Amino acid sequence: MDDHAGFRTFARALLEAEGFDVVGEAADGASAVSAAARLDPQIVLLDIMLPDLDGFEVCARLTEGGRERPAVILTSSRDATAYSGRLDHSAARGFIPKDKLSRTTLLALAG
Repeated sequence: MDDHAGFRTFARALLEAEGFDVVGEAADGASAVSAAARLDPQIVLLDIMLPDLDGFEVCARLTEGGRERPAVILTSSRDATAYSGRLDHSAARGFIPKDKLSRTTLLALAG
């Protein structure tokens, strides 16, 4: 879930090449919540900076009530230090900078 089509295309190609089945994409927070409810993914890679709801709000909605699925992994082109306090209080499984996205980093956080 990312508002930049170029990154969504890159992430899809990378993840599919590394064996993931990418079941959906969304360009904003509201669409992300809707798509996740409809598609029931195991993992959601979620950009923090979205045009309507930020990734922290989307994550809270996807994990409300202590739901284990989906495993939400936050991402951003900014460094984790830009979100330090909010990351610590998020229900996300972790954070991956966009330039460090890989199968290994995603699976390590998704559990």
